[in-house]
Amino acid sequence: MNFSFANYDSEKFYDEMFSPEGSVRPGYDHLKNKFETLTPQDLTSRQQAAERSMLSMGITFNVYSEGEGTERTMPIDIIPRVLPGPEWELLEKGLKQRIKALNMFINDVYNDQKILNDGVVPRDLIESSKCFLPACMGITPPKGIWCHITGTDLIRDDEGTFLVLEDNLRCPSGVSYMLENRELSKQIIPDVLARTGVRPVSDYPTRLLQMLQYLSDRPNPTVAVLTPGIYNSAYFEHSYLAQQMGVELVDARDLVISDGYVKMRTTKGFEIVDVIYRRLDDTFLDPDVFNPDSLLGIPGIFEVFKNGKVALANAPGTGVADDKVIYAYVPRIIEYYLKEEAIIPNVKTYICREQEDMDYVLANIEQLVVKEANEAGGYGMLIGPKATAEEHELFRQKIRENPRNYIAQPTISLSRVPCMIDEHAEGRHVDLRPYILYGDEVHVIPGGLTRVALRKGSLVVNSSQGGGGKDTWVLY
Repeated sequence: MNFSFANYDSEKFYDEMFSPEGSVRPGYDHLKNKFETLTPQDLTSRQQAAERSMLSMGITFNVYSEGEGTERTMPIDIIPRVLPGPEWELLEKGLKQRIKALNMFINDVYNDQKILNDGVVPRDLIESSKCFLPACMGITPPKGIWCHITGTDLIRDDEGTFLVLEDNLRCPSGVSYMLENRELSKQIIPDVLARTGVRPVSDYPTRLLQMLQYLSDRPNPTVAVLTPGIYNSAYFEHSYLAQQMGVELVDARDLVISDGYVKMRTTKGFEIVDVIYRRLDDTFLDPDVFNPDSLLGIPGIFEVFKNGKVALANAPGTGVADDKVIYAYVPRIIEYYLKEEAIIPNVKTYICREQEDMDYVLANIEQLVVKEANEAGGYGMLIGPKATAEEHELFRQKIRENPRNYIAQPTISLSRVPCMIDEHAEGRHVDLRPYILYGDEVHVIPGGLTRVALRKGSLVVNSSQGGGGKDTWVLY
């Protein structure tokens, strides 16, 4: 008996593969036909082969929430998510608009502060942000670009409209899973991939390297990836991207400041490093300027950066636009700098520092999702409908004590995609993290990482919270 979608139930959520009437949405025909020629056992064995392949390639991440570092492979689902070309092109246009405006905003915050002087974004909001770095005042990074690599999280609502859930401009992770999910699709369903007309993502490492090299004016600049080390949750990705780009993976022990440059220890002596793709947070970067207890950074590197002798991607200070409270102002930021309306709207957001919004949140917390301003990975978050009365009261107390640190949003039923669950198809909620590179132009990788809430009924897609991934097919 072959696998079938006949009993698949989208349960009144927006479904990416099937319309409410049950017809297949554009782009999914070949996939549906292929899967229905296979038995559930065939599909299960292909799924298991994909998981073994991930493990053998060392594609893992560390989970610290359980009290000890636990290394895991990211669960994957072999039914890809498909986005038609015209729909993607609108998203691409909206993401380019957003990144250009955010880059202008960061540069303004650290220089002229026109947007603060004009009261479009409250000054105290910036000055109280954990990610605002006064040391960056007056700096213009190489080529005027602050946010070189961004992972913007998108969701669909009940109507099928894409919304921006949050911006990740510090050290966005997950791109290695995007690349490997595509490689697994090539192994598991190569015929469908070829027939469907899917845009490639495999050139990401080449584009990343070209973008990094663009930041330096030196001929044939030396690029390195700076990692916090092997115990970081995304260490595999750091080593993977360095290897794919053909550049050195370094940590603080490999770098020194000498003669006004950052230099890397090599077997032939010290070599100047022109561009560093850093995968550690701002405050760990230079113990002389930020956190004096940091053992992960390089003393003096910030001064070299200020003097224009090394490019850092992303630039220190970029995280000020990553603050979830600043997120609420991004439509105003776009309008201020570009004189345009946001192409991709935000999720409706209540800013707890504003009294009227805080009163609403405290009174309706059972229906809302509450988030801390600078947490990530699904941490520091309350999903009101799933939480207990005690948890509601705890978050009410936190909000009252520090309203600036919280926003709230309606609980949105994320769109669903069929997943392989126990040899049959069940719907699971998803989001989408496209990756955007900002060099001589803004380039959006066609696809990104579709993250899946694999736990039945869950809305949390983060890998650290039990989520998994899917390949994302963007059609020509």
